[in-house]
Amino acid sequence: MRALLLVDIQNDFVPGGALPVPDGDAVVPVANALTPRFGLVVASQDWHPPGHGSFASAHPGRTPGEVVDLGGVDQVLWPDHCVQNAPGASFHSALDVGGIDHVVRKGTDPGIDSYSAFFDNGHRKDTGLAAFLREHGVDEIVVCGLATDYCVRATVLDAMGLGFGVTVIEDGCRAVDLAAGDGERALGEMRSAGAAVIPADEFV
Repeated sequence: MRALLLVDIQNDFVPGGALPVPDGDAVVPVANALTPRFGLVVASQDWHPPGHGSFASAHPGRTPGEVVDLGGVDQVLWPDHCVQNAPGASFHSALDVGGIDHVVRKGTDPGIDSYSAFFDNGHRKDTGLAAFLREHGVDEIVVCGLATDYCVRATVLDAMGLGFGVTVIEDGCRAVDLAAGDGERALGEMRSAGAAVIPADEFV
């Protein structure tokens, strides 16, 4: 069985948000068009407590884009974003949330970030997503969302490592591209790991 996984399609990750992904809102109509085609739709939601360790504001003298050690792993520092119960953490207003069957919240531990919808960045704690999917007979996931080079990439690579088949909807994702070409490199890495990367109009 296939399930659709919508990664972090939240207000803070689209233009006008605290951490806008360029053209990030363009993934919403792609996600909405795919949603009715699946019997199970899961959405991940970045859900940080105030003062999360991935925020540059939690590290005096540091600025977004710098890298620090957080929980024993390299951590890019970001602007404060997707703070629990704040408007920026909500799903995009145009996203078909009525079609979402299950939400996985991540990034809740202030001491380590969680790009992946499956694990924190140190792979010490899982979110319960893998068990949920298996309980529902899912062996393949179709992924779209934000951002290609961070949370989508981490989610896809973890899914492959857990034995799920993965299809990435390329035009249903957008990249941060902190360094030029990061998004394309991430897509290449996902392909190399065995994921199919296709445009939405080729998905059957």
